[in-house]
Amino acid sequence: MPIISISLSDKLLEETDRIQKELGFSGRSEVIRAGARMLIADSREKEKLVGRINSILLLIHNQKVEDIVTEIKHRFEDITKTQIHSHLRENKCLEVFVLDGDAKRIKEITRLFQASGKMEYVKLIVA
Repeated sequence: MPIISISLSDKLLEETDRIQKELGFSGRSEVIRAGARMLIADSREKEKLVGRINSILLLIHNQKVEDIVTEIKHRFEDITKTQIHSHLRENKCLEVFVLDGDAKRIKEITRLFQASGKMEYVKLIVA
């Protein structure tokens, strides 16, 4: 098995250690592998989406990156039926997008938020 080296923030390492203990993983590597498997499965599921779909896109981000959210969302007004913005504690924001449109466009908005590296949480739920 190849060995790779990764960098994690202190907070991400603390969360990894917490999950390891809480869920009984044998080590940090097992936690990282489980996360990678989940990401791959989620990606494969999204690849299968075609045609017109309805979905909900959830984002959690720091208030400081609101400009990135605004920039991306304006490019997808054609598929955005509703958007709800809510302030959470600790300068966090929750965005809920109700989307209706071509799967390619919905996958693209999701990918852009994920690839920005600025979102703390991105989850697409397909109806």
